[in-house]
Amino acid sequence: MSEKILIKNGNVVNPAGVGGRLDVLIEDGKISRMGEMEPDGTERVISASGMVVAPGFVDVHVHFRDPGQTRKEDIESGAAAAKRGGYTSVVMMANTLPPVDNAETLRYVLEKGRSTGINVYACATVTKGMQGKELCDMDALLAEGAVGFTDDGKPITDEALARAAMEKTAALGVPISFHEEDPAYIDTPGYNRGAASEHFGIGGADRMAEIVMIERDIRIALECGAQIDIQHISSKEGVELVRRARQTAGNIHAEATPHHFSLTEEAAIRHGSMAKMNPPLRTEEDRLAIARGLADGTIEMIATDHAPHCTDEKEKGLTEAPSGIIGLETALALGIEMLVDTGMLSMETLVERMSTGPARIYGLDAGVLAEGKSADLVIFDPSERWICGEYASRSSNTPFTGREMKGKVRTVICKGKFVYETP
Repeated sequence: MSEKILIKNGNVVNPAGVGGRLDVLIEDGKISRMGEMEPDGTERVISASGMVVAPGFVDVHVHFRDPGQTRKEDIESGAAAAKRGGYTSVVMMANTLPPVDNAETLRYVLEKGRSTGINVYACATVTKGMQGKELCDMDALLAEGAVGFTDDGKPITDEALARAAMEKTAALGVPISFHEEDPAYIDTPGYNRGAASEHFGIGGADRMAEIVMIERDIRIALECGAQIDIQHISSKEGVELVRRARQTAGNIHAEATPHHFSLTEEAAIRHGSMAKMNPPLRTEEDRLAIARGLADGTIEMIATDHAPHCTDEKEKGLTEAPSGIIGLETALALGIEMLVDTGMLSMETLVERMSTGPARIYGLDAGVLAEGKSADLVIFDPSERWICGEYASRSSNTPFTGREMKGKVRTVICKGKFVYETP
């Protein structure tokens, strides 16, 4: 039997349910009551005065590198980073070694995820071996527990294959997520074709790489009714394409990363490969367009694209170093600083984009605090300042190291059990 817990005097920010100055009682792993109440002496009392109490965050785009690259991260260390960031549910990407294109590998990652204390889900690949040539057995993978399909890390350039994949996922009723970068417009991946590419004297990645792929996939999705997720959107044109589509259709979705709404290509110029990512950081106009998209609901999800790499890999140089940064442990603070404190989003909208929205689109039982529901929640201090520099992740590849952050996770409870408490 789980511990009986009473959370007192917190500011409950609960986009899909009742909120305000409420106490929350947890019994047998579930929320048993929300309202004003006094301790009866049988529960552990947590004072949340001055804190926000919110649904545990949901990240539908993480790379835990397990199996195959556990020197960078494994499912246990990835889950530890998630807990520290306030997440109680994560969806792992499928570009592992071997990729999650078969039932055996999917069973392995899901079984390992069950021992972490949080809800660990997984997508399977769209194509066999992520080769972009032949669809996986989606029926079998869905039956084994996949919550969606994606070849994230690689675009599906074959239009006929992309259409076949969308037709299949539409029939199955699950989301399909797309990495939208056409290699025909990319000379050097990871850096924007513009100020960054000119600074480094390289070709860079043109914004058209994203635009043409988003245009194509929205068109196909509207034709066949597929629920699509435009992953890690990076361009103002991409945001506008999604905005127009969503005015008439509810099956087009998009996610934004904290680094794309916080940084521009100037960070790549300053930090080099430590700010190298696919798609790349672009301009201030793009950054603001992404923030506005999150504000008006064009972009419904904040997803970190948590991508661990070892230090020696990132030190290989501009063109040889892998793309990606870790993001689970800094997402909340960046959201508060760059979106809430700037007046772009309310705290409730930030919480919605980090929990309720992603859970809804991926069909996860998460993202809401309600009586009878699983007690998955985060308690955070929105004003506490801290210096970014120590990580639960096995890797530390991020340009935010050394930066003062605002907004700190204090306690994370999942299924009624404490899985993280600030030391």
